[in-house]
Amino acid sequence: MAVNLTDLSLPQLEGLKTQLDQEVEFLTSSIGQLKVVQTKYVEAKDSLNVLNKNNKGKELLVPLTSSVSFCLHWTMYVPGTLNDVEHVLVDVGTGYYVEKNVEDSKAFFKRKIDFLTKQIEKIQPALQEKHAMKQAVIEVMNMKIQQLQQSPQASQMGTTKA
Repeated sequence: MAVNLTDLSLPQLEGLKTQLDQEVEFLTSSIGQLKVVQTKYVEAKDSLNVLNKNNKGKELLVPLTSSVSFCLHWTMYVPGTLNDVEHVLVDVGTGYYVEKNVEDSKAFFKRKIDFLTKQIEKIQPALQEKHAMKQAVIEVMNMKIQQLQQSPQASQMGTTKA
């Protein structure tokens, strides 16, 4: 059921605007979270490119922990040696890891990246629609406020002439 915005009172419009603000914030946050996860998958997929026969036996630093503090990224590393360049452990979620070869791992990450891209593309139109609805509500609110401001002026002019 469609509602004509001009039929709503100023308090109703304010309530609708507040609701749309919350929905816009939620959708924006959701897209942001999906992009963060997507970036992690892209980085994981890209990191597989160093696994080649030329790098077998090379020393490297292995991340042990990571934490975010005061917008700085701190990670503890230990020295290690790259012995197996054909297999990796892939975090498939909820604390489960699966050993996969490099090509299967790249395909896994590509599927995850593609899935997240599709989810972002599904949410984007809804976010744009909510933005447009919010803008329409704001325009109607401004129009009603102007009418309220002009209404006392017109009644004051009518009483001064009499």
